[in-house]
Amino acid sequence: MIRYALQCDGGHGFDAWFGTSADYDDQSARGLVECPLCGSRSVSKQIMAPAVTGTRKAAAAPDPARMQGMMMQMAREVRSHVEQNFDYVGDAFAREARDIHEGRSEKREIYGEATPAEVKKLREDGVPCAPLPPLPPDPAKLN
Repeated sequence: MIRYALQCDGGHGFDAWFGTSADYDDQSARGLVECPLCGSRSVSKQIMAPAVTGTRKAAAAPDPARMQGMMMQMAREVRSHVEQNFDYVGDAFAREARDIHEGRSEKREIYGEATPAEVKKLREDGVPCAPLPPLPPDPAKLN
């Protein structure tokens, strides 16, 4: 596993884990790496210091495949919880989130679609929102 310090074109910094550096390159090229704050897919790696280990015997490293499986399962569970408990508002998400925030609509949990520009404007205006984790691939279909 490799951890990268990333930054979107909106200036948001965040960390992300990948199985290999080639995995990052592949996912980035396919537009699958996005900012968790604004949803921008214009993301770049930042300079970071290498991890330096001491001379003491280290504990066994976690199994990357197991860790990836756990992360994908958690993403499935978060997404499932949202889909079962929140109101789906489709592409009206930005408008509905703003209406709820400003008291023009009933306060409730919602999810839907919004463009990166809409998300950026919501965040600038103090309307709380976060991207829903993408549905991970079916483990049976992974190579």
